[in-house]
Amino acid sequence: MKVLFIGGTGTISTAISKALLAAGHELFLLNRGNRNGRLPQGAIALTADVHNEQQVAALTAGMTFDVVADFIAFVPAHLERDYRLFNRKTRQFIFISTASAYQKPPADYRISETTPLANPFWQYSRDKIACEKYLMQLYRDGRFPVTIVRPSHTYCEYSVPLGVHGDKGSWQTLKRMLEGKPVIIHGDGASLWTMTHSRDFARAFTGLMGNVHAIGEAVQIMSDETLTWNQIYTYIADALGVPLRAAHIASDWLIAHSGYDFTGSLLGDKAHSAVYDTSKLKRLVPSFSAAIRFEQGVKETVDYVLSHPECQIPDEPFDAWCDRVLAAQAEPIIF
Repeated sequence: MKVLFIGGTGTISTAISKALLAAGHELFLLNRGNRNGRLPQGAIALTADVHNEQQVAALTAGMTFDVVADFIAFVPAHLERDYRLFNRKTRQFIFISTASAYQKPPADYRISETTPLANPFWQYSRDKIACEKYLMQLYRDGRFPVTIVRPSHTYCEYSVPLGVHGDKGSWQTLKRMLEGKPVIIHGDGASLWTMTHSRDFARAFTGLMGNVHAIGEAVQIMSDETLTWNQIYTYIADALGVPLRAAHIASDWLIAHSGYDFTGSLLGDKAHSAVYDTSKLKRLVPSFSAAIRFEQGVKETVDYVLSHPECQIPDEPFDAWCDRVLAAQAEPIIF
């Protein structure tokens, strides 16, 4: 296949790019070139600001693709631009939406593609819902061959997934664990969650590419493994070789009393149990099954972060915030 990715160097898209190139496909990556160090060998870089429509149109003039996928479209205006650029130039257009678009709070903890899309807590999710609505109208009008993909919480070799973290990523929480400090887990840590390794995600995603049965469909991609947040943090601590000291603090309290805006990421997403029905994905990609258990994947990720200093980005304000939150709790429950 001849493929164009808009973006292509993020947590999800990098793994997909590597999988496509390993399978011998022709891959073009359109981005500003800020992360060219992550470009997989063999990918063809198209350096441009995708928001400069005239520049992109000139760069892709005369080109057609089997698949175009946009990993960095967040509002309908981005997709209106994509439609102008790639209508009649691709056999399939894939939009990366989000599982956080599903109804919050959920009416049923089991989530499928037919679960209503409604998230009053997170503008990011509402924008993605609007994007889906726009694209599906184009498909129904017979104007655009669209596939919508809804990821949940996907992680990779350099990104440790957490429920509560600061603006600079996960390292400061890992550092607190290594120093024997308590780490904050939202709620009682017993709600259910799903973590998916990017390599598993890539195998499912590539199975949807060029798949005629995926046209006009929304498909969620994630692992079938369901964990509590307590288990997730325990596996991270185990990978670090330290005991977990968990301080459970209500999501509502964190939202009301912190300097961080957790409304979307917690009430709009992680504070609710999420167990996904992946039967539609498996009908479309019969060979797919997630192969990387979180216990295995996060050990690989932690090892990578510990051996790559560039991943160890300090976040002193978040560290101080954690200490203030713990001190503000009359009796924080620390195990």
